[in-house]
Amino acid sequence: MAQTQKQHKSGIVRFKAGEVLFNQNDPADSLYIIQKGQIRLYIPKGQGFVEIAILRAGEVIGEMAYFDEKGSRRSCSAAAIVPTDVVRVTFAAFDKTMQGLNPWFKTIVNTLADRLRKTNDRVKQLETNSVGFGKDGKVGEYVFFHTTDVLRILAGIYLSSKVHAQKGEDGAHRIHMNSIRYYLFDIFGVAEIKFEEMIELLKREGIIVMEADKDGQEKLVKIPDLDSLRLIVAYVNGEKVKTDDKKTKTTRKCNMILSRMKAQLLAKNVTSGKASVNLSAIIDELKEGQAIVNSGDLKPAIVSGIVEDILVDDQGNMTNMVNVDSLFKILPGLVFQDAWQRINEEKSGNSY
Repeated sequence: MAQTQKQHKSGIVRFKAGEVLFNQNDPADSLYIIQKGQIRLYIPKGQGFVEIAILRAGEVIGEMAYFDEKGSRRSCSAAAIVPTDVVRVTFAAFDKTMQGLNPWFKTIVNTLADRLRKTNDRVKQLETNSVGFGKDGKVGEYVFFHTTDVLRILAGIYLSSKVHAQKGEDGAHRIHMNSIRYYLFDIFGVAEIKFEEMIELLKREGIIVMEADKDGQEKLVKIPDLDSLRLIVAYVNGEKVKTDDKKTKTTRKCNMILSRMKAQLLAKNVTSGKASVNLSAIIDELKEGQAIVNSGDLKPAIVSGIVEDILVDDQGNMTNMVNVDSLFKILPGLVFQDAWQRINEEKSGNSY
């Protein structure tokens, strides 16, 4: 919900990532000047929404409602992408400033605002979004990150890193964000909102880390494990060409078990071939960490051939034979696939 409790007077307002400033058709009583962070503008449509724009520090949002003679309603919705600080200026305060302008200057401002509003209306009519179509022309399920989107962004980051990144003594690769943006926007034609969301996801998953560049701005992208990124790209590319019945489908709990299997194998210096893992120990370890899992959660991995059927000895201890090469190759992609699908689920429910 929009932060109505913050809409009483002018001043600095702070919004958390994902927090809504206002919704389409809400009554408008203020404009915002972005001090720090990023704000996305969008219009709800069907089960999804149309992405309009991303605004950053120094830009103004919500000012058009001041000039709207049709009732001062918000023409779109706005939400913070990252923690964002804005200066809120009430229309009452802004009106005092406008009243103090010379009449001819005020006429120019109003005319420009009217022309801009009409242009925006035309643009919105031409906008498209990621809502697909089901049978008989009905609106299908909303998908924010299509597999093609994910592949295009990850491949762009990987390729730009292979060409421009510098490998440090810590083994990590570093590349400036400007180089990545060039590849993603100018070459791959990625939508900016999806790029920004993917960057935030990559940061949360630990695939990239933002560091300060020579100017002190956090625009240096550190990739701790470039090969892991390559495996994710290969996995997504492989899944893209499969039919639905052939796609690798696991769950978050299954991926948690597989991750512990990999850790157990690495602890024994096993990195290839086939090897046995102690499934009982893994389940007990996860339960100690408050994760409710059981042997049934491993079924998707068994169906996919990553691990073999569970073996139970006389004492009830469970073990699995693991295809180590397959596990190490596919696991980064499985974990990341779960992460972006959770974003799709959140957005399809209009959680913003």
